[in-house]
Amino acid sequence: MDAQLTQARAQIQMLLDQLNMVIAGKSLQIRDCVACLLAGGHLLIEDVPGVGKTTLAHALARSFGLQFARVQFTSDLMPSDLTGVSVYEREQQAFVFHPGPVFTQVLLADEINRASPRTQSALLEAMEEKQVTAEGSTHALPAPFLVIATQNPQDQLGTFALPESQLDRFLMCISLGYPDRSAERQLLAGQDRRTLADTLPALLDEAALAGLQQQVQAVHTAGPLLDYVQDLIAATRSGQWFVQGLSPRAGIALVRAAKAQALMAGRDYVAPDDVQAIIVQTMAHRLVPVGESGRSAVAQLQAMVEATPLP
Repeated sequence: MDAQLTQARAQIQMLLDQLNMVIAGKSLQIRDCVACLLAGGHLLIEDVPGVGKTTLAHALARSFGLQFARVQFTSDLMPSDLTGVSVYEREQQAFVFHPGPVFTQVLLADEINRASPRTQSALLEAMEEKQVTAEGSTHALPAPFLVIATQNPQDQLGTFALPESQLDRFLMCISLGYPDRSAERQLLAGQDRRTLADTLPALLDEAALAGLQQQVQAVHTAGPLLDYVQDLIAATRSGQWFVQGLSPRAGIALVRAAKAQALMAGRDYVAPDDVQAIIVQTMAHRLVPVGESGRSAVAQLQAMVEATPLP
Protein backbone atom coordinates (compact mmCIF):
# COMPACT_ATOMS: atom_id res chain seq x y z
CA MET A 1 0.00 0.00 0.00
CA ASP A 2 2.89 2.35 0.78
CA ALA A 3 4.28 1.89 -2.74
CA GLN A 4 0.86 2.62 -4.22
CA LEU A 5 0.53 5.75 -2.11
CA THR A 6 3.98 6.92 -3.16
CA GLN A 7 3.21 6.36 -6.83
CA ALA A 8 -0.17 8.09 -6.53
CA ARG A 9 1.36 11.08 -4.79
CA ALA A 10 4.02 11.37 -7.51
CA GLN A 11 1.38 11.27 -10.27
CA ILE A 12 -0.75 13.85 -8.49
CA GLN A 13 2.25 16.14 -7.91
CA MET A 14 3.06 16.05 -11.65
CA LEU A 15 -0.52 17.09 -12.38
CA LEU A 16 -0.35 19.94 -9.88
CA ASP A 17 3.00 21.18 -11.19
CA GLN A 18 1.75 21.24 -14.79
CA LEU A 19 -1.49 23.01 -13.93
CA ASN A 20 0.32 25.60 -11.81
CA MET A 21 2.39 26.51 -14.87
CA VAL A 22 -0.81 27.53 -16.66
CA ILE A 23 -2.79 29.18 -13.85
CA ALA A 24 -0.30 31.23 -11.84
CA GLY A 25 -0.76 31.90 -8.14
CA LYS A 26 -3.81 29.65 -7.62
CA SER A 27 -2.27 26.50 -6.18
CA LEU A 28 -4.99 25.94 -3.56
CA GLN A 29 -7.81 26.21 -6.10
CA ILE A 30 -5.96 23.89 -8.50
CA ARG A 31 -5.52 21.37 -5.72
CA ASP A 32 -9.26 21.45 -5.08
CA CYS A 33 -9.97 20.90 -8.79
CA VAL A 34 -7.71 17.86 -8.94
CA ALA A 35 -9.28 16.44 -5.77
CA CYS A 36 -12.74 16.89 -7.30
CA LEU A 37 -11.88 14.97 -10.46
CA LEU A 38 -10.03 12.23 -8.55
CA ALA A 39 -13.19 11.79 -6.50
CA GLY A 40 -15.13 11.30 -9.76
CA GLY A 41 -17.18 14.45 -9.25
CA HIS A 42 -18.35 17.30 -11.44
CA LEU A 43 -16.70 20.70 -11.00
CA LEU A 44 -18.23 24.19 -11.11
CA ILE A 45 -15.90 27.20 -11.43
CA GLU A 46 -17.66 30.48 -10.63
CA ASP A 47 -16.09 33.90 -11.08
CA VAL A 48 -16.09 37.10 -13.12
CA PRO A 49 -15.05 36.87 -16.80
CA GLY A 50 -11.37 36.93 -17.65
CA VAL A 51 -9.75 35.32 -14.60
CA GLY A 52 -8.91 32.00 -16.29
CA LYS A 53 -11.93 29.75 -15.69
CA THR A 54 -12.08 28.32 -19.21
CA THR A 55 -8.29 28.08 -19.45
CA LEU A 56 -8.21 26.05 -16.24
CA ALA A 57 -10.96 23.77 -17.53
CA HIS A 58 -9.00 23.16 -20.76
CA ALA A 59 -5.80 22.48 -18.81
CA LEU A 60 -7.54 20.00 -16.51
CA ALA A 61 -9.06 18.04 -19.40
CA ARG A 62 -5.78 17.84 -21.30
CA SER A 63 -3.65 16.96 -18.27
CA PHE A 64 -5.98 14.10 -17.29
CA GLY A 65 -5.64 12.67 -20.80
CA LEU A 66 -9.35 12.45 -21.51
CA GLN A 67 -11.44 13.08 -24.59
CA PHE A 68 -13.19 16.39 -24.20
CA ALA A 69 -15.65 18.68 -25.90
CA ARG A 70 -16.43 22.32 -25.22
CA VAL A 71 -19.89 23.82 -25.50
CA GLN A 72 -20.45 27.57 -25.24
CA PHE A 73 -23.75 27.96 -23.41
CA THR A 74 -25.96 30.74 -24.77
CA SER A 75 -29.58 31.76 -24.30
CA ASP A 76 -30.61 30.12 -27.59
CA LEU A 77 -28.85 26.77 -26.94
CA MET A 78 -31.39 23.94 -27.15
CA PRO A 79 -31.31 20.67 -25.16
CA SER A 80 -30.87 18.69 -28.39
CA ASP A 81 -27.76 20.77 -29.14
CA LEU A 82 -26.24 19.02 -26.12
CA THR A 83 -27.72 15.56 -26.12
CA GLY A 84 -28.15 14.90 -29.84
CA VAL A 85 -31.03 14.37 -32.23
CA SER A 86 -32.61 11.60 -34.29
CA VAL A 87 -32.53 12.17 -38.04
CA TYR A 88 -34.42 10.17 -40.66
CA GLU A 89 -31.96 8.43 -42.98
CA ARG A 90 -33.41 7.29 -46.27
CA GLU A 91 -30.88 4.51 -46.78
CA GLN A 92 -31.91 2.78 -43.56
CA GLN A 93 -35.53 3.93 -43.78
CA ALA A 94 -35.42 4.75 -40.07
CA PHE A 95 -34.56 7.48 -37.62
CA VAL A 96 -30.92 7.29 -36.50
CA PHE A 97 -29.69 8.96 -33.33
CA HIS A 98 -26.77 11.37 -33.82
CA PRO A 99 -25.01 11.92 -30.46
CA GLY A 100 -24.40 15.49 -29.29
CA PRO A 101 -21.27 16.90 -27.62
CA VAL A 102 -22.32 15.52 -24.23
CA PHE A 103 -21.06 12.13 -25.46
CA THR A 104 -17.50 12.73 -24.35
CA GLN A 105 -15.41 12.02 -21.26
CA VAL A 106 -15.01 15.64 -20.16
CA LEU A 107 -17.66 18.19 -21.11
CA LEU A 108 -16.51 21.79 -20.77
CA ALA A 109 -19.76 23.66 -20.20
CA ASP A 110 -18.62 27.25 -20.65
CA GLU A 111 -20.79 29.93 -19.00
CA ILE A 112 -23.42 27.33 -18.11
CA ASN A 113 -25.70 29.90 -16.47
CA ARG A 114 -26.19 31.79 -19.74
CA ALA A 115 -28.37 28.97 -21.07
CA SER A 116 -32.08 28.73 -20.31
CA PRO A 117 -33.29 26.53 -17.42
CA ARG A 118 -34.70 24.08 -19.99
CA THR A 119 -31.27 23.55 -21.52
CA GLN A 120 -29.56 23.40 -18.12
CA SER A 121 -31.94 20.63 -17.10
CA ALA A 122 -30.80 18.53 -20.07
CA LEU A 123 -27.60 17.87 -18.11
CA LEU A 124 -29.31 16.55 -14.98
CA GLU A 125 -29.69 12.95 -16.14
CA ALA A 126 -26.23 12.94 -17.72
CA MET A 127 -24.52 14.19 -14.56
CA GLU A 128 -26.29 11.85 -12.15
CA GLU A 129 -26.91 8.65 -14.13
CA LYS A 130 -24.20 8.90 -16.83
CA GLN A 131 -26.77 8.39 -19.59
CA VAL A 132 -29.03 10.35 -21.94
CA THR A 133 -32.63 9.54 -22.75
CA ALA A 134 -33.72 10.85 -26.14
CA GLU A 135 -37.03 10.08 -27.82
CA GLY A 136 -37.69 7.09 -25.61
CA SER A 137 -34.25 5.48 -25.99
CA THR A 138 -31.49 5.49 -23.39
CA HIS A 139 -27.88 5.97 -24.47
CA ALA A 140 -24.94 5.37 -22.12
CA LEU A 141 -22.24 8.02 -21.88
CA PRO A 142 -18.52 7.23 -22.09
CA ALA A 143 -16.70 6.36 -18.88
CA PRO A 144 -15.47 8.33 -17.11
CA PHE A 145 -17.92 11.19 -17.65
CA LEU A 146 -17.10 14.49 -15.96
CA VAL A 147 -18.59 17.95 -16.34
CA ILE A 148 -16.36 20.98 -15.79
CA ALA A 149 -18.65 24.00 -15.92
CA THR A 150 -17.87 27.70 -15.64
CA GLN A 151 -20.38 30.34 -14.68
CA ASN A 152 -20.45 34.10 -14.26
CA PRO A 153 -21.78 35.81 -11.11
CA GLN A 154 -25.58 35.71 -11.03
CA ASP A 155 -25.91 39.50 -10.92
CA GLN A 156 -24.46 39.84 -14.43
CA LEU A 157 -26.74 40.47 -17.38
CA GLY A 158 -28.02 37.49 -19.36
CA THR A 159 -27.58 34.85 -16.66
CA PHE A 160 -30.05 32.31 -15.27
CA ALA A 161 -29.52 30.98 -11.75
CA LEU A 162 -28.75 27.26 -11.65
CA PRO A 163 -31.53 25.37 -9.83
CA GLU A 164 -30.74 23.64 -6.54
CA SER A 165 -31.14 20.22 -8.15
CA GLN A 166 -28.33 21.03 -10.59
CA LEU A 167 -26.05 22.67 -8.03
CA ASP A 168 -26.38 19.54 -5.91
CA ARG A 169 -24.89 17.48 -8.74
CA PHE A 170 -21.64 19.43 -8.69
CA LEU A 171 -19.24 17.87 -6.20
CA MET A 172 -17.38 21.16 -5.80
CA CYS A 173 -17.75 24.83 -6.59
CA ILE A 174 -14.63 26.98 -6.52
CA SER A 175 -13.77 30.59 -7.27
CA LEU A 176 -10.42 31.65 -8.70
CA GLY A 177 -10.45 35.35 -7.79
CA TYR A 178 -8.06 37.96 -9.13
CA PRO A 179 -4.35 37.06 -9.21
CA ASP A 180 -1.92 38.73 -6.84
CA ARG A 181 0.56 41.24 -8.24
CA SER A 182 3.36 38.72 -8.77
CA ALA A 183 1.13 36.20 -10.56
CA GLU A 184 -0.43 38.92 -12.71
CA ARG A 185 3.05 40.07 -13.72
CA GLN A 186 3.77 36.54 -14.97
CA LEU A 187 0.57 36.65 -17.01
CA LEU A 188 1.40 40.04 -18.51
CA ALA A 189 4.97 39.15 -19.40
CA GLY A 190 4.63 35.50 -20.36
CA GLN A 191 3.12 33.26 -23.02
CA ASP A 192 -0.61 33.35 -23.68
CA ARG A 193 -2.12 30.93 -21.16
CA ARG A 194 -4.86 29.64 -23.44
CA THR A 195 -2.25 28.69 -26.04
CA LEU A 196 -0.14 27.06 -23.34
CA ALA A 197 -3.14 25.04 -22.09
CA ASP A 198 -3.81 23.75 -25.62
CA THR A 199 -0.28 22.32 -25.87
CA LEU A 200 -0.14 20.52 -22.52
CA PRO A 201 0.79 16.82 -22.63
CA ALA A 202 -1.52 14.21 -21.13
CA LEU A 203 -0.01 13.03 -17.84
CA LEU A 204 -2.61 10.31 -17.24
CA ASP A 205 -4.73 8.00 -19.34
CA GLU A 206 -8.04 6.29 -18.64
CA ALA A 207 -6.40 3.35 -16.84
CA ALA A 208 -4.20 5.57 -14.66
CA LEU A 209 -7.13 7.80 -13.74
CA ALA A 210 -9.30 4.78 -12.93
CA GLY A 211 -6.51 3.45 -10.70
CA LEU A 212 -6.28 6.72 -8.79
CA GLN A 213 -10.05 6.89 -8.40
CA GLN A 214 -10.08 3.33 -7.03
CA GLN A 215 -7.40 4.34 -4.53
CA VAL A 216 -9.59 7.26 -3.45
CA GLN A 217 -12.50 4.87 -2.84
CA ALA A 218 -10.23 2.58 -0.82
CA VAL A 219 -9.16 5.34 1.60
CA HIS A 220 -10.33 4.34 5.09
CA THR A 221 -12.94 6.30 7.03
CA ALA A 222 -13.06 5.38 10.71
CA GLY A 223 -16.26 5.34 12.75
CA PRO A 224 -15.46 8.52 14.74
CA LEU A 225 -14.72 10.34 11.46
CA LEU A 226 -18.11 9.35 10.05
CA ASP A 227 -19.69 10.48 13.34
CA TYR A 228 -18.05 13.87 12.79
CA VAL A 229 -19.40 14.08 9.24
CA GLN A 230 -22.87 13.20 10.48
CA ASP A 231 -22.61 15.86 13.19
CA LEU A 232 -21.79 18.44 10.51
CA ILE A 233 -24.68 17.31 8.32
CA ALA A 234 -27.06 17.38 11.30
CA ALA A 235 -25.92 20.93 12.12
CA THR A 236 -26.89 22.10 8.62
CA ARG A 237 -30.37 20.62 9.19
CA SER A 238 -30.89 22.15 12.64
CA GLY A 239 -32.40 25.38 11.30
CA GLN A 240 -29.84 27.44 13.20
CA TRP A 241 -27.46 27.99 10.31
CA PHE A 242 -29.20 27.29 7.00
CA VAL A 243 -32.66 27.41 5.47
CA GLN A 244 -32.45 23.80 4.33
CA GLY A 245 -29.95 21.15 5.36
CA LEU A 246 -27.67 18.92 3.32
CA SER A 247 -29.06 15.86 1.57
CA PRO A 248 -27.61 12.35 1.96
CA ARG A 249 -26.12 12.79 -1.54
CA ALA A 250 -24.26 15.86 -0.28
CA GLY A 251 -22.95 13.89 2.69
CA ILE A 252 -21.64 11.16 0.39
CA ALA A 253 -19.99 13.87 -1.75
CA LEU A 254 -18.27 15.32 1.32
CA VAL A 255 -16.81 11.93 2.27
CA ARG A 256 -15.62 11.31 -1.30
CA ALA A 257 -13.94 14.71 -1.46
CA ALA A 258 -12.28 14.18 1.92
CA LYS A 259 -10.95 10.80 0.73
CA ALA A 260 -9.42 12.47 -2.32
CA GLN A 261 -7.88 15.12 -0.06
CA ALA A 262 -6.37 12.40 2.12
CA LEU A 263 -4.88 10.55 -0.86
CA MET A 264 -3.35 13.77 -2.16
CA ALA A 265 -1.71 14.18 1.25
CA GLY A 266 -0.25 10.68 0.94
CA ARG A 267 -2.50 9.00 3.52
CA ASP A 268 -4.78 5.95 3.29
CA TYR A 269 -7.18 7.25 5.94
CA VAL A 270 -9.34 10.36 6.32
CA ALA A 271 -8.59 12.81 9.14
CA PRO A 272 -10.88 15.60 10.40
CA ASP A 273 -8.48 18.08 8.79
CA ASP A 274 -9.35 16.60 5.38
CA VAL A 275 -13.05 17.23 5.98
CA GLN A 276 -12.42 20.77 7.17
CA ALA A 277 -10.14 21.52 4.23
CA ILE A 278 -12.77 20.56 1.67
CA ILE A 279 -16.16 21.27 3.26
CA VAL A 280 -16.57 24.86 2.03
CA GLN A 281 -15.78 24.00 -1.58
CA THR A 282 -18.02 20.94 -1.43
CA MET A 283 -21.00 22.25 0.54
CA ALA A 284 -21.33 26.07 0.37
CA HIS A 285 -22.98 26.12 -3.08
CA ARG A 286 -25.73 23.80 -1.79
CA LEU A 287 -26.72 25.96 1.20
CA VAL A 288 -28.64 29.20 1.87
CA PRO A 289 -27.89 31.03 5.16
CA VAL A 290 -30.78 31.52 7.55
CA GLY A 291 -31.94 34.89 8.86
CA GLU A 292 -30.66 38.37 8.11
CA SER A 293 -27.14 38.08 9.43
CA GLY A 294 -25.72 39.22 6.11
CA ARG A 295 -23.26 36.36 6.13
CA SER A 296 -22.47 34.48 2.95
CA ALA A 297 -22.94 30.72 2.82
CA VAL A 298 -19.15 30.36 3.05
CA ALA A 299 -18.88 32.47 6.23
CA GLN A 300 -21.88 30.75 7.78
CA LEU A 301 -20.45 27.32 7.00
CA GLN A 302 -17.08 28.22 8.49
CA ALA A 303 -18.79 29.43 11.66
CA MET A 304 -20.79 26.20 11.85
CA VAL A 305 -17.66 24.06 11.48
CA GLU A 306 -15.94 26.00 14.28
CA ALA A 307 -18.96 25.42 16.53
CA THR A 308 -19.04 21.64 15.86
CA PRO A 309 -16.85 19.63 18.28
CA LEU A 310 -14.07 17.53 16.80
CA PRO A 311 -14.15 13.75 17.37
